[in-house]
Parts: sequence; structure tokens; C-alpha cells
Amino acid sequence: MKNIILIDSLSRDGLLPLTFLKPVCELRVGILTIREKWERRLETHAAFITQDYLSDKYPIQISEDNIVINGAILPDEELITAIDLLSFGEALITGDNLIAARLDKHQFEELVDTDDVNDLMGIEYSGIINILERPHDIFTKNHEQIGLDYALLTEGRKSEPISSTNTVLGSHPVFLEEGSSVECTILNALDGPIYIGKNATIMEGSMIRGSFALCESGTIKMGSKIYTGTTVGPHCKVGGEVSNTVFQAYSNKGHDGFIGNSVVGEWCNIGADTNISNLKNNYAKVKLWSYEDRRFKSTDLQFCGLIMGDHSKCGINTMFNTGTVIGIGANVFGSNFPRNFIPSFSWGGASGMKTFTLNKAFETAAVVMERRGIMLNDGDKAILARVFEDDAEFRTWEPKKPELSKEND
Repeated sequence: MKNIILIDSLSRDGLLPLTFLKPVCELRVGILTIREKWERRLETHAAFITQDYLSDKYPIQISEDNIVINGAILPDEELITAIDLLSFGEALITGDNLIAARLDKHQFEELVDTDDVNDLMGIEYSGIINILERPHDIFTKNHEQIGLDYALLTEGRKSEPISSTNTVLGSHPVFLEEGSSVECTILNALDGPIYIGKNATIMEGSMIRGSFALCESGTIKMGSKIYTGTTVGPHCKVGGEVSNTVFQAYSNKGHDGFIGNSVVGEWCNIGADTNISNLKNNYAKVKLWSYEDRRFKSTDLQFCGLIMGDHSKCGINTMFNTGTVIGIGANVFGSNFPRNFIPSFSWGGASGMKTFTLNKAFETAAVVMERRGIMLNDGDKAILARVFEDDAEFRTWEPKKPELSKEND
């Protein structure tokens, strides 16, 4: 059996803050994470090459037959076929970028030691590469990816019965996994499929337009209005009005309020009646803060709402400007619009920010995770502490640490 190793590519920095606490391949787009897509298509388990501070949680595993794959690339059947044809020492490339390489144990160790791919035989891939490079790529690609993942997950399988209390429209399929519950809901599959995961619940009075995915143990609250291209990840609880938004996992937006064209990380909470603008008043293209470029950069999109990193929260009645980026571990609240870039471990809102101290962040994360039966361990704390230090430069209100004089160098 081939051993697949998903490697963080240059896309990693472009996808911050969503990749502060996880490898690129752990991002969810469609129904599955990128890792899960590769594992299902190649019928094996994946290992990781990621940032040093993440490597204990996401370890590497080397065998005698390794397929190293750019973890930001979304697979399709044509690409899988091309990778299956690789021999040892061959690399599938597009331009100067590595797509995948097949390596024996010695070749892999040599590549890691030298970081030199020139000894590999490069094969130019002629197909289309579907890759995540910026956070907004997740919601812009989500409609298509739901369809592809739906076909992958349901092929040759039969849906659980759909209750007669529901109204089903359209020619696209609707699939309910075992243990799911959907009652008194409009399931509009005119524009795309609808997937309801294992033990997931859609409460009565909801209106759902496909493409849509509700992952395992997720919940849609009563009277929700969910539009095309939306994914509610595992163990998320979502209500109100949602359009073309991806909730990664374990996050809540349980009440009324609008969110659209957005990505919400893990362990986030969006307070009641929070509203996110996804369209500028002058209809101009939206700019997003780019960690990679250290400036606001155009998305070339007219619709773009919120990018919220893991473990961030906002209070009731929070208002977010079009194209807002929030780092990890932030707590945003208060009246008026906060700035549209909020660094990690911020506490406050439009009236000013202070630092959400690391110990307080640990306390909050531990309580939130314990409610879902998951413990915040020392490894998780070490990762959070690393990001706390790395992102400190953007918390401009903090006093700067004195630089060492040359005499002390």
C-alpha cells in the first residue's frame, strides 16, 4: 500500500489565519477536509509534513513507497490517475510547482535533507489544478466541492428514508445518513445536492437550498434560512440566515443574524443577532488582510464577508464590515464596527482592543472543548502559545519588547 504524505505548500501562509493551528490539508471545503478527500480517493491513510510547531500533533510517517502531495490541492479523478502512473523518482509538476512525487524511503530522506527536487524526473501535468491559495477560495469553491464530495460519499449507497413531513424540490439528489433527523423542512435541490451527515439534525421550519452539506452530528436550528454553497461542519450548530459559508467544525452560530461568503474556523462562537456585511455600499471589489503580504489585498470578489480563525468569538449584536479577518483566540464585542483586521488574542471591539492573555485563552478553550468531550492538552497549549508569540507584532497596542544592544549580541 502506498503511503501518502500531504505537505504544506507555499499556500500555507496565504491561508492564514485558518492554518495557524493545523496543516493546510486539514481545511474543510465541500463535505470533506482535503486530507479526507485524498484518503478516500487513494484508499489509504495520510501523514503530514507541516510546520515544526505542529509536527507532534500531525506527525510524519515514512514507508518504502511514499506519495508526497501538495496538501493545498483538491483531487479529482484525472489527477488521481496521473499520480497512480508515477514511478519511483518521478514528480508531477505544473510550471515550477510540485503537485506530487513518488519516492522510496532513501529518496524521501534525501529530499528532506537537501530540499532539492531537481534530482527528480519532472512530468508536466496538462490537466487543471484546483488549489487553495487564499481563505476566500474555500467558499468560492465550496458549491463545486460539495457536488464532488457528494458523489464520492454516496456512490452505490442508498439514502435513509426522507420523512413525509418535508417538502423536497428539484432533480439533484438528497442523501440522509444513518441517525440523521430532518422534519418539516423545505429541501430545495434545484441547484445542487443536499447531504445530511450521520446523527445530524435539521429542526422544523428550516429552508435549505442545495448545494448544502450538514456534516456528522451537526445541527440546523429552527426556522433557519440556508442558501447555496454552504457547509456546516461536524458538531456545529447553526441558525439564522447563512449564504455560501463554510463552518469548519465544532463552531456555533445558533441564533438569528446574517453571515454570507465567509469561512468560520473551529471552536468559534458567533453571538445572537450578529451580522456580517458581504457587500460594500459602493459595490466595489473587497479587500482582505493578507498575513503573507502584510497588507490588505484585493480578492477580486464583490461578495466577501468574514474569515474567522479558530477559537475566536463575538458577542451579541456584533457588526462586522465587509471583508473582515479575525485571527485565532480573539474575543470581539461592543457597538459599532470593529476594524476589518483583528489580530489573534485580541479582546474588545470598535472602542479599543487589549490583549486576551494566554492563560485566559487557555481557560476559555478548555471549557468550550470540554463541553464536546474533548480535552485541551499540553500539546494544544504549546501550539496556541507559539501563535500568541508569532502574532504579537500585529497587536500594536502592546508595549514593544526592547531590542538587545549590539554589546549583548
